[in-house]
Amino acid sequence: MLTIAGLTKRYAGKHAANSDLALDNVDLVVPKGQLMALIGPSGAGKSTLIRCVNRLVEPSAGRVVLDGSEVTGIGGGALRRARRRMGMIFQEYALVERLTVMENVLSGRLGYVGFWASWARRFPAADIAEAFRLLDRVGLLGLADKRADELSGGQRQRVGICRALIQNPGLLLVDEPTASLDPKTSRQIMRLLVELCAERDLAAIVNIHDVALAQMFVPRIVGLRAGRVVFDGAPDALTPDMLTTIYGEEDWSATIRPVDDDSGDDDA
Repeated sequence: MLTIAGLTKRYAGKHAANSDLALDNVDLVVPKGQLMALIGPSGAGKSTLIRCVNRLVEPSAGRVVLDGSEVTGIGGGALRRARRRMGMIFQEYALVERLTVMENVLSGRLGYVGFWASWARRFPAADIAEAFRLLDRVGLLGLADKRADELSGGQRQRVGICRALIQNPGLLLVDEPTASLDPKTSRQIMRLLVELCAERDLAAIVNIHDVALAQMFVPRIVGLRAGRVVFDGAPDALTPDMLTTIYGEEDWSATIRPVDDDSGDDDA
């Protein structure tokens, strides 16, 4: 379980009065096995929240607790161990382009092997077997030896998912997983994330701009505006009035229409 209490992030300007408040006293609890979507306008604090959880961005105040262990206020080896339990999936994939698919997936184990073993890319047989199993699960087994720069966007995102899962995390932090993908591939990636979290009883926070996609796949949606939580509920509670509260005045009738599911697979 992830507990966020009073999380605040202030980016200081030249004068304290001009400081930019990116997160304002956010309280959230994400139970084990729950998939939660973060929505809100650009600058609402969605990416900052995810990065404060894993301490890529240092919170100004508040607490983050994962499975009973404090994440805020620790450093060094304790922070490295805490980050092992938080798999990160990036919008722009963050793969090493010149490395193979298998090497990119195994990079998720770097926090568990020694320096020289990681430098030489010598991983235990159990890690290699798990990497093959994950690639098979996401439909990329035949591409294990292919370079990352030869992959499509959907394939790269699947590699990123495998790299996060091989950490054996207790929490997935997913930052705009569909922003660079076409609509069909976006649905396939969201479906895959939902299935994998259910299979592993894994909690996840997904930062996503596509409201209709969030409504289609995610059982709990949290809306941020100016660093504050202004909505926390089920997808069908996202009425036009609530979307106006989150984003501002607009005709939301098209945004919240149902999205047809497409369970077909391709090589995206």
